[in-house]
Amino acid sequence: MNDSPIVILTALDVEYEAIREKLDVPQVRRHPQGTRFEVGRIRGGKCRIALGLVGKGNQSAAVLAERAIAEFSPVALLFVGVAGALHTHIALGDVVVATHVYAFHGGTSEDDGFKSRPRVWEASHGADQLARHVARTRDWAGGGRAPEVHFGPIAAGEVVLNSRVSGHAHWIRQHYNDALAIEMEGAGVAQAAHLNKSLPVVVVRGVSDGADGTKETTDREQWQARAVANAAAFTLALAENLAGEEQDRARSEANDTKGSTDMTGTTRNVAKDNARVGVQAGQVYGGIHVSSERTAPTDPTKAIAGLAARLQQARTAGQLDEDTYQAAQAELATASETLLTTTPQDMGAVTLALKKVRGLVAEVAILAAEVGTIIALVQGLS
Repeated sequence: MNDSPIVILTALDVEYEAIREKLDVPQVRRHPQGTRFEVGRIRGGKCRIALGLVGKGNQSAAVLAERAIAEFSPVALLFVGVAGALHTHIALGDVVVATHVYAFHGGTSEDDGFKSRPRVWEASHGADQLARHVARTRDWAGGGRAPEVHFGPIAAGEVVLNSRVSGHAHWIRQHYNDALAIEMEGAGVAQAAHLNKSLPVVVVRGVSDGADGTKETTDREQWQARAVANAAAFTLALAENLAGEEQDRARSEANDTKGSTDMTGTTRNVAKDNARVGVQAGQVYGGIHVSSERTAPTDPTKAIAGLAARLQQARTAGQLDEDTYQAAQAELATASETLLTTTPQDMGAVTLALKKVRGLVAEVAILAAEVGTIIALVQGLS
C-alpha cells in the first residue's frame, strides 16, 4: 500500500502550529540544505502529513515546495494560510479554496500604462471535486457551525493589500475582478506542482481581513487565529479524503493485477530460520506460493539482531519510511543494550522497547508478527 504523505505547507508560524497540533508525535525530517519538515499522522486519522514552513512570498514558496516534492514524492500538495477577501460577501473566518491561482505581478510597462500579463494555474479536476465534496458534508468543523466555503480564483502577488482605494487595489479589481481573495504564496506552490507531473495542489485560505484598511483592527481582534483554525480544519479533512482515495486506487490496482493472472499448478518454496525466499523470473507459468516458516527464536539478542536486519530490508523495499525506520532501530538498540548491560537482565525494559517497535511497524504485518514473537520470548525468560 502506498504510504506516501500529503505535503502541507504554510507561510506563517500561526498557520504551521494550527496543523502541527493536530499531528500525533510528529518527527523531524531534515533536508540536506537545512529545511526542516515534520512528519506525522493526523491524530485520530490515517493520513500521513509532511508539514513545512516556507515563509512569505511566492519565490520561497516555490523553492521549498519543490524541495518537499523531491523529498517526499507526495500524493498531493496543500497550502493552508490566511488571505484578505476581495468581495464583501465573503465574511471574516470564511474559507476560500482556489479553483485558479493568478500570478498577478507579471506585465509590461508602456507609455500608456501598465499592461497585465498574468499567469494562471487551475486546480486539478479530481482535487477540486473532492474539496467540494468535503465542503458539502459540513462536518469538517468538528461539530461546530462550519463557516462558509467559497470556491473561486485567488490572486497571489508580492505585496500585502490593505486598501480598497489605492491604485494597486483599483488595478486588481480591473484585471482580476473575479478573484475572491489575495495572498502571497499560492502562485509559487502552484508552479512547483505544475512542474512535477501536474501533482494535485489545493490552496486553502482562511479570511482574516477584508483587504480594506482594517487589517490592524482584525488582527487585534484575533481574526487571524480564527481564520487559520478554520482553514486548517478544512485542509486536514481534505487531506484525509485525498489519502483515502489514493489507498482505494492502490487497492483497486492491486486487485486488478491479482485478478488478471491465470495460473494453474503450484510451486512451493519454503524459507526457514533467518532465510528469505523470493521469486525472480521473466515469465512464470503456474501458481507460486511464497511463505516463511521460521523456527521460534531462543536467543533474544540474536532475534533482535535479525529483526534489525529485516527492518533495513523493509526500508529499502519502501515498506517503512525513514523516520519510522530510525525510530524503530533506536528502540532495538535500547533493547539490545539493556540485555547486555543489566544484571539480572531487565526484561521489563526490553519488553517496553519492543512494544514501541511493534507500534511503529504495525502497518507491516510480517514485521509486527515477528516483534510479537520476540516479545513472547523475552516475557518467557523473565
